[in-house]
Amino acid sequence: MPEISRFFGIVIAMYYKDHSPPHFHAKYGGKRAAFSIEELRMIEGEFPRRATSLVLEWAFQHREELIENWERAQRNQPLKEIEPHD
Repeated sequence: MPEISRFFGIVIAMYYKDHSPPHFHAKYGGKRAAFSIEELRMIEGEFPRRATSLVLEWAFQHREELIENWERAQRNQPLKEIEPHD
């Protein structure tokens, strides 16, 4: 699972050729979740509330880059690193 960003102990990653809808994965403190890029909501897993807020805030700021990486992953191209949360 290629890592595309890391902040506050949260690791953001995407799988190559993953299933729809477009989404990314987050890991934090032994918890894992998947987040929809289009709807900006958790679609799978469980995550601490504060970490979820940080992930969604970050995703809102980087939605275009996430979509670009999703498309790259579907074509099996290298993913671009995305700036961490401020």
